[in-house]
Amino acid sequence: MDATAVRSRAAELPRDPGVYLFYEDESVRYVGKAVDLRDRVRSYADPRSDRIRRMVDRADRIDVAVTDTETQALLLEANLIKRHQPRYNVRLKDDKSYPLVQLTDHPAPRIEITRDPDEGATVFGPFTDKGRVETVVKALRETYGLRGCSDHKYRGRDRPCLDYEMGLCSAPCTGEIDLDAYAEDVRAATRFFEGETGVLADPLRREMEAAAQDQSFERAANLRDQLDAVESFHGAGGDAVSAPADERTVDVLGAAVEGDRATVARLHSERGQLVDRSRHRLDAPDGEGRVGALLAAFIPQYYADRDLPDALLCSERPDDPDVLAWLEAEGVAVRVPGAGREAKLVDLALKNARRRTGDDAASARLADALGLDGVDRIEGFDVSHTGGTDVVGSNVCFVDGSAETAAYRRKKLTERNDDYANMRELVRWRAARAVEGRDDRPDPDLLLIDGGDGQLAAARDALSETGWDVPAVALAKAEERVVTPDGVHDWPDDAPHLHLLQRVRDEAHRFAVQYHGSVRDEVSTALDDVDGIGPETRRRLLRRFGSVENVRGASRADLLDVEGVGEKTAEALARRL
Repeated sequence: MDATAVRSRAAELPRDPGVYLFYEDESVRYVGKAVDLRDRVRSYADPRSDRIRRMVDRADRIDVAVTDTETQALLLEANLIKRHQPRYNVRLKDDKSYPLVQLTDHPAPRIEITRDPDEGATVFGPFTDKGRVETVVKALRETYGLRGCSDHKYRGRDRPCLDYEMGLCSAPCTGEIDLDAYAEDVRAATRFFEGETGVLADPLRREMEAAAQDQSFERAANLRDQLDAVESFHGAGGDAVSAPADERTVDVLGAAVEGDRATVARLHSERGQLVDRSRHRLDAPDGEGRVGALLAAFIPQYYADRDLPDALLCSERPDDPDVLAWLEAEGVAVRVPGAGREAKLVDLALKNARRRTGDDAASARLADALGLDGVDRIEGFDVSHTGGTDVVGSNVCFVDGSAETAAYRRKKLTERNDDYANMRELVRWRAARAVEGRDDRPDPDLLLIDGGDGQLAAARDALSETGWDVPAVALAKAEERVVTPDGVHDWPDDAPHLHLLQRVRDEAHRFAVQYHGSVRDEVSTALDDVDGIGPETRRRLLRRFGSVENVRGASRADLLDVEGVGEKTAEALARRL
């Protein structure tokens, strides 16, 4: 885009806070936040650096998302950077993101907290404190009866579920409330999230006062806590958190830069005692190697799904005033100590950031051996079953040589005794979610398949079908040879990069076997004991509903639709499950 095109696009934008995205060939190349979208985007007509000038020249369109507050713009920027991993942003490679609240696009919308909103849903947030959001959503459900159940549980019901009995849902599924009245309640919830606090605070206050008059003091105390959360929800930045005056938790951050990669070391202290330490790699594009800029990018991305400490000690001050304002609103003290014990802690964090580890060397050697730019993030895949029954797949993740358990996923697969087809289905599932934007994890640098030539060929078929461009290799257990599309590598037994792949492969295998065992045991104890359920009917139930938990929540009408399930069997399922 040239300067004229940028100015023309900027003139169409509102003067509201929000985020803006520069696209090139439908790929997001840069994400930024703004207090005033029109002014901020207009500034790109005269870019402030060569790096940004190259980005603007290559971009073919600009998209924006308006937010209610500047803080929400900051947090949404962090979420979008994590999702799209834009080339021109400083990027922390983990899968954490700030929670959102969505009202789904249904005749009777569902309210829920999510990190991956549905297409067409009305979305509010992001928010920094999931616990506070959970309190508010529960209060909204208790006050307005909004449903929180899945579509599967909503459909085909002939009587209200337990949520109705508990006062959490007005049961539009069975007509206990008509859709027009339910829509009014949804509009009330929408008004609350748009800033009208009294929509929820006023009825809560009345109920609290009534409970106190009835001497229901425990109920009144619970309502008081809900009211506190509701009244502070639209405080500073829309989501303020009050930190205690004393600093019980302190995080120490030290950053070191090497080329286009940076490392941030974090030390975590509780009540004066160091209790945890970690190292985190960031991609730092050319021109973004300043430590202050790196820390300003790291902080909102890292704390997306973690509690903020009472204080942050930094090797340099984060140079983004929006980040500093957000931390101040959250009650987090930010200091760059010059002497004393705090300065020694920062020095220790810097030493951790600068040191090279064995995992760093293993990742570098693996990248060299496979001809890749880097393999910081590896995802491993394995399949487990017993003679084609209870077939499951695992998807584990390692970042910088360490297991990232929060990024693990697992899936029940089609029941068949075909390892190649099972692996193809597992990898196609992961690839399709990535291509369609339904998986909020960053794309890995490498896929590792547990198996040999056949499993790798099946995985590559799935990648080709979906168009997901990620390199894949396989590692079989027998000969410990690495199979690639170009041939087989027989690396020495003591090669650190082979050991790295073995750790990923073994963890994928362990996770798959563990899940297979739980599915097999759950099936045998929960369904086999039900009168009228034999092996074939059990398989039909699981094929239809996916899990025993879903069978437990199914309506009578849905159960009777399954071949082999009659009235007596449906009654037995209801009694036993």
